Amino acid sequence: MTQSVHKGPVALLRDIDRRSKQHAVGLPRQEEVKKTWSGIAFKLGEALLVAPLMEVREILTYPGLSQVPRAKSWLKGIANVRGNLLPIVTLQSFLGRPAPIIGRRSRVLVVQHAGLFAGLVVDEVLGMKHFLEEEYNSAPPAEINLAKDYLRGSYKHGEEQWPVFSTHKLVQSPSFLQANA
Repeated sequence: MTQSVHKGPVALLRDIDRRSKQHAVGLPRQEEVKKTWSGIAFKLGEALLVAPLMEVREILTYPGLSQVPRAKSWLKGIANVRGNLLPIVTLQSFLGRPAPIIGRRSRVLVVQHAGLFAGLVVDEVLGMKHFLEEEYNSAPPAEINLAKDYLRGSYKHGEEQWPVFSTHKLVQSPSFLQANA
């Protein structure tokens, strides 16, 4: 230290800088942040599906309904949800499957798109699922026949395959818009 003092203030600062760099602990490594995609996982019969989080407005328990005369069997009725009339559609029936038994785990996925507000009855909501964007495959799984017209790819997480069910595709389809028998 006494040697550095005799070299002058600039030399002293250079010496301190050199010694600091020799003993410095490196900064923590910045890990790459991977982009994720989130959705609402649900059961429809035996099928496990996931709807994009941004397409599901809310999740309700099965509400009380008013019947709609001359409606197709998959349109179960109209519910009054906080002053808004919500058509309730049994998704399995709409897809040509037998009507499910409404149970305590049954839920209604409320969707709103392009001015259409609808409730889709599913067997059970399994919660939110998060996937890495790199786990996405634009082709839906070949073995899934249920709802194939409304699938938009899938995510594979470990051994699980999660087809993405597009509620927007559903509510834009002409067959969904024709609810009168």
